[in-house]
Amino acid sequence: MIELKSIGTPLVLMAALMAVSGCDQAEKTAQTMLNQAAESAKQAIDETNKAAQQALHSANQELSGKKATPTGEHSKTSQEI
Repeated sequence: MIELKSIGTPLVLMAALMAVSGCDQAEKTAQTMLNQAAESAKQAIDETNKAAQQALHSANQELSGKKATPTGEHSKTSQEI
């Protein structure tokens, strides 16, 4: 009969090795998820920045267009209000 002590130590070492392997895999998975989240956040920030730049450009064009209108038209609008 095989003694319990003789198979106990390798069994414990094997279990520890599997636990460490599991931790490494969990760490790699977590790192991958973090990288994906960071990339998504960067994309959202870039898209928001692009939309803000376009809105600012449109607003500037609209303001320049109003400044280019004749003075009489502005005075009519302000009198109507």
